[in-house]
Amino acid sequence: MANTNIHTIPIHSGSERSLDPNQPRFLNPHQARRRPPTSYEDLLGDAIERAFGAGHWELDALVGYLNKSGPLGPNGALWTAASFQTAIKTLGE
Repeated sequence: MANTNIHTIPIHSGSERSLDPNQPRFLNPHQARRRPPTSYEDLLGDAIERAFGAGHWELDALVGYLNKSGPLGPNGALWTAASFQTAIKTLGE
């Protein structure tokens, strides 16, 4: 008897991917990395996760949280909305 819980979706012509929940997923969350993160990037990422976890989703609230908890912005300065946006854009390149 066929398993009716398995679905397939086309990826490109002539190819299908199984959505079988029993099959392992091949997700690599770091697939776009060109190098390992620096210690500063790890600290910043952890602080952003804590801010989101505490409900600071808006930019001004996030920047305020980072200024209280650290790490400081580039060159040891307090974060501003503009400096945060610039830093995140630079880190994403």
